[in-house]
Amino acid sequence: MIHFNASELSTKEQYKLISGSVIPRPIAWVTSRGIDGTINLAPFSFFSGLSNQLPLLSLAILRNTNQTMKDTAANILNTKEAVIHTISAPLAKQMNLTAASLANNISELDLTNLTTIPSLTVHTPSLAEPLIRFETKLFQYVPIKQTDGNVITDMFILQVTDFFFDQTVFNQEKKYILNHNLNPIGRLAGNEYTLLGKTFTLVRPK
Repeated sequence: MIHFNASELSTKEQYKLISGSVIPRPIAWVTSRGIDGTINLAPFSFFSGLSNQLPLLSLAILRNTNQTMKDTAANILNTKEAVIHTISAPLAKQMNLTAASLANNISELDLTNLTTIPSLTVHTPSLAEPLIRFETKLFQYVPIKQTDGNVITDMFILQVTDFFFDQTVFNQEKKYILNHNLNPIGRLAGNEYTLLGKTFTLVRPK
């Protein structure tokens, strides 16, 4: 095995090794609302589910290189809400456009052909095109700090208030997701992404 001691690696090298090893990662495509009403839209791949008791999602948003909070993080802290969308393969190029770094009063939506629609429970609008979306409210905020106390990542635990599924990706009788119809993309490292590909079944032992 090739071995590295974390203390001997630069932060860039550490991130490169983690993002290249923890794969594929689901992508949260997040709409949030600024204090001036600007609707921000951005993709984040440090994203996961958290609990089988509450509908909780985790979203870790890395700080900018100057250690300032990203717009989405600031918006969630201010409004206590967000809408998270999944990204299917046909939306990949639109998603990539919204990864651009823009001033906080400019909406990434202006770079796309996406449509917004009113949400049901939160004030932040949703995207019409994604096949799955979750309206969420802030459950817990966890600032991730270095030993010197500086925040390096803003982690949010978000509670889903409303689930929305396009009928093409949802089995209504059994209430499960038809993942091949969803055709989600996953994040790898650098500029690389992946599709779902071949799946297989293993029955968990009792």
